[in-house]
Amino acid sequence: MEENINNEREEIYSERVRAGKRTYFFDVKATRSNDYYLTITESKRKYKDDGFTYEKHKIFLYKEDFNKFMEALNNTVNHVKEELMPEVDFDQFDRREPSENGHMEKTEIDTELKWD
Repeated sequence: MEENINNEREEIYSERVRAGKRTYFFDVKATRSNDYYLTITESKRKYKDDGFTYEKHKIFLYKEDFNKFMEALNNTVNHVKEELMPEVDFDQFDRREPSENGHMEKTEIDTELKWD
């Protein structure tokens, strides 16, 4: 695999989640030794002068931390849903769009497989 000029690795798999002015990217990348890791990027659109720019924050997550990360994330989200805000119906935040037959359907997460 060739190295990019900016030292970034090619994505093997990517999912994009649009959330208002923010977009989250979940990308799988490969190391030189064909080990895989995940990058989670938050991209936020900010208005500047006559246009806009993107502010990005990135987390690198390695395979040895996957289970611990998922457990902590699930525990934290469940705590908010069950303990802090049990009255909120979180399903209401799922984006829905009209389908061809006029019914409201859940918007799909954008996924893309990338091959070398």
